[in-house]
Amino acid sequence: MTEGRGFHVAIVGAGFSGLAVAASLGEAGVDDFTVLERGADVGGTWRDNSYPGCACDVPSHLYSFAFAPNPEWSSTFSPQEEIQAYLRRVAAERGLLQKVRLNTEVERCTWDAERQRWEIETSTGRVSARVLVSAAGPLSEPSIPRIRGIERFRGTVFHSAQWDHAHDLSGERVAVIGTGASAIQFVPQIQPSVAQLQVYQRTPPWIMPRRARSLTRFERVVYRRSPAAQRRMRDAIYWARETYAIPLIRVGLSPLTRRIMTTHLQRHVKDPQLLAKLTPAYAPGCKRILISNDYLPALAKPNVDVITTGIEEIRERSIVTSDGLERDVDTIIFGTGFHVTDVPVASRVFDANGRSLRDAWSAGMRAYRGTAVAGFPNLFLILGPNTGLGHTSVVLMAEWQARYVTQAIRHMQANGIAELVVQPRAQEEWNASVQRKMRGTVWLEGGCASWYLDEHGCNTTLWPDFTFRFRNALRTFDPRNYTSRPPRAAVATPPQVRAAA
Repeated sequence: MTEGRGFHVAIVGAGFSGLAVAASLGEAGVDDFTVLERGADVGGTWRDNSYPGCACDVPSHLYSFAFAPNPEWSSTFSPQEEIQAYLRRVAAERGLLQKVRLNTEVERCTWDAERQRWEIETSTGRVSARVLVSAAGPLSEPSIPRIRGIERFRGTVFHSAQWDHAHDLSGERVAVIGTGASAIQFVPQIQPSVAQLQVYQRTPPWIMPRRARSLTRFERVVYRRSPAAQRRMRDAIYWARETYAIPLIRVGLSPLTRRIMTTHLQRHVKDPQLLAKLTPAYAPGCKRILISNDYLPALAKPNVDVITTGIEEIRERSIVTSDGLERDVDTIIFGTGFHVTDVPVASRVFDANGRSLRDAWSAGMRAYRGTAVAGFPNLFLILGPNTGLGHTSVVLMAEWQARYVTQAIRHMQANGIAELVVQPRAQEEWNASVQRKMRGTVWLEGGCASWYLDEHGCNTTLWPDFTFRFRNALRTFDPRNYTSRPPRAAVATPPQVRAAA
C-alpha cells in the first residue's frame, strides 16, 4: 500500500456489511473509496468460520443482497462454502475486488481535527480518508473464556471460528466448551468419529427444527430466467419472518414457540436425566433460538456426555469440574461465540483528543440509528449498537444502513461539508426510544443472562422491534440531526459551527 494514500471513504471489513457499503457507494457514483480487509479474501464471518457443518440459520433468499439475488442456492438454508462463493462472486461482478486491500489489518484510526480527515494506521502502511465506515461486524473476534490452567494444556486447543482442519479428531477424547450456534452445528459432525465427546454446557439453548430442503432444478431455472420471481419469494419470506418477532418483543406471547421446541426436544431425547439437562428454564428467545435437526440426536449417543457442572481448571491432559471430577481430554474446542458488546474495533478508533470509542462507550454502546456516534466526526458504523436481530436476516439491516451512509456522504459532497457529526441530543433521544421499546421484551424479561446484555445489564445488541420500522427510520438521511463544518481553510476565525441545512 502506498504510504499516506488518501481516499474520500475508507471501509473497514469486506464481509456482507463492507461489500454492501462499497456496492451502494458505487451505485451512487462515489468511486474514491477503499476497503481495508485483514483477511486473505473477502467474506468476513463466512470466510473465517469453516468448521464442519457450518451453515446459515436464515433462509437463503433472505440471507443475500437485495441487489444481487442468487438463483444457484442449493438449499433453502445455505452452507458456508456457498455463501462465501456468493460474496466473492458479487464482489467480482460489481468491480469491488480492485477496491479491496487484502491482508491489511486496521490497527488505529485517529481523527485529525486540523485536516478534518481520519488517519488510519494499518499493517501495510498508512491511509487517510475523509470518511471512515466501520463494517468490521459483531461476529469478527472470537471470545475465549479465561479458565484457570488453560495455558498448561498440552493437547490441541482451538476456537470454532479458527478451526484446525489439519488436526484429526478421529478416536480422540474431545471437549467442546459452549453450546451456542456454532457448537450445535459442528458437534453432530464430529460425534461419529471421536472416541468420547464431552459437551460442557452452562445453559441449555432452545432449539427449533431445521426445516431445510434442497432447491429443485426447476426452481433454479425459474429464478435464473426470472429474477422478479425470486424477489417475490424473498419478499414473502421476509414478511413471514417478521411475524417471528412477535413473541420476542412481547415476552408473554411465546407459548406456541415453546410447545414446538419442547416437542422437538422430547422427540429426540428419551433419557430423563439428559432431558432435564437440556430443558431450558427461561422463555424462548431470551437467548438466541437455535435451529438444528441433528444436535439433540447426537447428544443422546453413547459416546457423548453433557456436563453441566462448571469448569474449575484445566490441567495438562484433563479438565476438572467444580464437583472435583477430572476427565481426560486430548482436544479442546471452544464454541463460545464472539466479542459482541465489547467490539474490539472500538479500542482502535480515537477522536481528536485521544479518547477511544471504547472509552466513549464505557457506560454501554450507543449510536444514533445504530450508525453514527456523537463526538466522532465522519464516522459511520454498519451493524452497530442495537442493530442485531433475533428473528430475521441482518443483511437487511446492513443494506439499509449502507444506503443511509451513502446518502450522508452524497449530502456532504453536494454541500461542501468536510465534517459531519451527529448531535448528542439526537443520539440520546434515539437510544432512549430504543431502550423504551426494549421493556417487556423476552431479552430483558425472559429469565436468562445472555451475550445480548452488556456488563450493565443493558441490551445494546438487538433491535427490539420489527425490521420494517428500522428501514423506515433510515430511509432518508436527516441532516437536521447533525452538525456540519465546511473545509477548515474556508472557516473564519474563530471557527463557526453551523447546523446542516
